[in-house]
Amino acid sequence: MDLDAPDVFSVGTSGPVGQRLFLLHFTEGPLHATVKVEKQQVVVLASYLGRIVRQLGRPGHLPDDLDFDVGVEPDWVVGTIGVSYDEDADRLVVIVEEAGDGGAVARLAITREQAAAFAIRATSLVEAGRPPCPLCGFPLEPSGHDCPRTNGHGPPAT
Repeated sequence: MDLDAPDVFSVGTSGPVGQRLFLLHFTEGPLHATVKVEKQQVVVLASYLGRIVRQLGRPGHLPDDLDFDVGVEPDWVVGTIGVSYDEDADRLVVIVEEAGDGGAVARLAITREQAAAFAIRATSLVEAGRPPCPLCGFPLEPSGHDCPRTNGHGPPAT
């Protein structure tokens, strides 16, 4: 699926904190897909897109129509994500490939504005989750946390 000018490029979550499913959603006209991604993939993608946008210069007005129906089943699970910059078109090209042998690939040529809006939304969603343990970085569970850095000797830092 090649989307040269996607109408929407967004991220959302489904489920309660600690059990959330992260989803990428993209549309261009009648073409659309919603794919499952790992939280860490969202973190890295948001960070990288944000860094590229800062290097390229301030974008224009950011899109605010990033909501989508997170209740849909994902079309496939993402294995790898790649990003490049098309200088001639002034677009960031995000390539998402299906995990395993499925072979689905989506190439999305997004604007700097879409990249910036994605980075902001993704960061906000990730930060709304469980806070990280200050010792090991793993998520702190409400029911307790067996921090590997304490080696079982002492309570976790909260």
